[in-house]
Amino acid sequence: MAALRDPIRLIPVLFLTLILIGTLLLSLPLASASGDRAPLLAAFFTATSAVSVTGLITVDTATYWSPFGQGVVLLLFQIGGFGIMTAATLFGLMAGRGVGLRERMATQIERNRLVDASTASVLKLVFLVTILVECSVALVLAARFAGAHDLSAGAAVWHGLFHSVSAFNNAGFSSFTDSVMSFQNDALILGPIMVAVVITALGFPVMYDLRRHRTRWRRWSLHSKITVAGTVALLVYGFASTLAGEWTNPDTLGPMGWGAKALNAAFHSVMPRTAGFNSLDVSAFRDETLMANYLLMFIGGGSAGTAGGIKITTFVVLFSIVLSEILGRRDAGIFERRFGREIERQALSVAVLAAALIFISAIYISSITRLDLADILFECISAFSTVGLSTGITAALPPSALVVLCVLMFVGRVGTITVATALALGTRERPYRYPEENPIVG
Repeated sequence: MAALRDPIRLIPVLFLTLILIGTLLLSLPLASASGDRAPLLAAFFTATSAVSVTGLITVDTATYWSPFGQGVVLLLFQIGGFGIMTAATLFGLMAGRGVGLRERMATQIERNRLVDASTASVLKLVFLVTILVECSVALVLAARFAGAHDLSAGAAVWHGLFHSVSAFNNAGFSSFTDSVMSFQNDALILGPIMVAVVITALGFPVMYDLRRHRTRWRRWSLHSKITVAGTVALLVYGFASTLAGEWTNPDTLGPMGWGAKALNAAFHSVMPRTAGFNSLDVSAFRDETLMANYLLMFIGGGSAGTAGGIKITTFVVLFSIVLSEILGRRDAGIFERRFGREIERQALSVAVLAAALIFISAIYISSITRLDLADILFECISAFSTVGLSTGITAALPPSALVVLCVLMFVGRVGTITVATALALGTRERPYRYPEENPIVG
């Protein structure tokens, strides 16, 4: 029990506990539309995907689960995205019990960055932004579902709420069988979903900076500058690569007009960053578009939010190291700031561990199936980066492969946070250093 007092170990245990509770609830006959008990693996996979805010599914959320089951799924990705310890601390604050040191550490570690601000002020911002964005997007979507798509008031409110919470938490779960493909020409459906995904993918440290300094760029932290600039660059890259790859594809953008092509290319520049909604048939994407998505999914979004991947800051640090070596510079950095050696080593460790885990998982799944390697790799990156996009192979995978995807989703949501924090807090200087000798590189 003493080990669980360490927040680095406590966070994974709490997330795993939530997955097990979700599995139990989804295994109840009440949770399935048929009234029968869901297979244990289906319940476990859905719970893992929801808690890790991924969105990969083996059964259709819209038809397989009952309203109770869909409510459980929504609750799981709301808690998973918001963070167990964040929610616990907020409830403690509202009850007037204050915030202890251990709770502060656990909450900030779960958010992946020890920010220079009071925990209470950061958590109040998290709570305010969550309520404001989710309610606003839910209202817009509900009004649009009822007004333009002839859904009843109750159905419109439910679908609006479900997609709003799913989008804000970057979960990618949809209460429609075809995700949002039926609304690929409706900017008032796709637009609010994109906005919710982008906002939370920035991460709360960036939001905190924006609240304090507004648009005064020079006063932003380096983390905020990198995240915002990287987000813009990746959105442009995703938009251009989707347009270029799918412009003439008769199964995706080909039959659409210019406006619809731009709308759906923009939508699919946002979704691979961490949210698994799709307005186009991903299984029909051309190879070059899938490869562009590999990169977008692997990088992911900003730190300390609900985004997955290795994170923008990690990628920028690694890219800066490579660029500094090419240019013959001693230090790596950006925006007139240099990176410390510890940060460089942490970024390299996170990226290498992520790539290794994805590579090993893809090899294993490829060895037990006859599926296309490109589809398997796409699935593994999507699972680890908690994206949720799929070329449609998830339900066709054997049980052991589904377990591998569960591990990828869990590690992708919790493991990289734990590793990065352990590296940051576990740095110790040895009282001695070995003699230096450099091997030949390259």
